[in-house]
Amino acid sequence: MAGYHPLLFTLIALLGAAELGLSAFWVHQVQHDPSSRFKSLIILFLFNSCWTVLFAGAYVFWIIDGAMHELASIGSSGIWLTITAILWGVAAGLFHPVRGGGNCNGTPAISPCRETLTLEAIGWTEMGLCILTLLAACFWVRSSRRSYRGSYYV
Repeated sequence: MAGYHPLLFTLIALLGAAELGLSAFWVHQVQHDPSSRFKSLIILFLFNSCWTVLFAGAYVFWIIDGAMHELASIGSSGIWLTITAILWGVAAGLFHPVRGGGNCNGTPAISPCRETLTLEAIGWTEMGLCILTLLAACFWVRSSRRSYRGSYYV
């Protein structure tokens, strides 16, 4: 797990950065639509992206730096991963029907349909990566406890 932890958090941060750029672009696109649910969800994606880039980047820094900061513990990262997975799942789940669902067959490669589909897809991917990282951390804790008990009580 220790080898995969920085990689998974780096992927989470990089995807968050991509989503940050795309959601910021869409916030600018819909700025003249004052009371739209679409705009509210785009702002939620923007918040989630900022939250993810900030904290996942901090975790990567703390892990690579080797500083065992209290905020970089398995427990705190587990809580953060759970909250973040919920935030991404809610945003992507609520966005699907507002976006119109479906695919973008016949639209140009760069089109509003494909851009909003990408927003949703990255949201689901972020949720999945958070869950995968959380599960990997749980299995790592379980296996390290098992090996710890085995080495002293044999």
